[in-house]
Amino acid sequence: MTGPIVVINPNSNVMVTEGLDAVLELFRLPGGPVIECLTLAGGPFGIESQLDSDSVILPLAQLIESRRDAGAFVIACYSDPGIDTCRSVTRRPVFGIQESGVLSAMARADQFGVLAITEGSIARHRRFMARMGVLGRLAGEIALNISVAESARGDDAFAKLVEVGQELKTRGAGVVILGCAGMARHRAGLETELGVPVIDPTQAAVAMAMGTLLAG
Repeated sequence: MTGPIVVINPNSNVMVTEGLDAVLELFRLPGGPVIECLTLAGGPFGIESQLDSDSVILPLAQLIESRRDAGAFVIACYSDPGIDTCRSVTRRPVFGIQESGVLSAMARADQFGVLAITEGSIARHRRFMARMGVLGRLAGEIALNISVAESARGDDAFAKLVEVGQELKTRGAGVVILGCAGMARHRAGLETELGVPVIDPTQAAVAMAMGTLLAG
């Protein structure tokens, strides 16, 4: 039996981790890999700036290095903080949710759109997409201008997601990515409202981890 898929929320907001745990329940199949969701207790309450993102790199790497029982890791923050550092300290596969979400989106439509938390997140996300060489497939990225904590809550956040998602569709997005792990609980409802696929990047990353482990 392979080790668990360890999904790490690098912020300290337990509500976000609980949301991830709920949307990953569908992936907990009989005989399949165990999926364990953890909160990085020393992380910022929300990762909303470059400083927040950089601040979690070392503790993330230390946590990953300590979990020698794991079969795979998922960094559940859309900035993929420290992904290269984390990959350097383990022989297990490490999946970032931005990279996984973008790859999954491109398998569903020619152009994708991204729902960002804040304007400040967009430059950080674009740098990573430039590294991936996929900016030509990006229809647009638009900020909700809310906090990570607000994104994990109810109706107000959902209304903004619908509004911004519709704008991304007008820009040509055939699929929309939730640009924050805190938005996970809104995926199904948003997909119904928008009428196009909506990618929860944490689910995308866990699906890739499962495929890797099941393939041996």
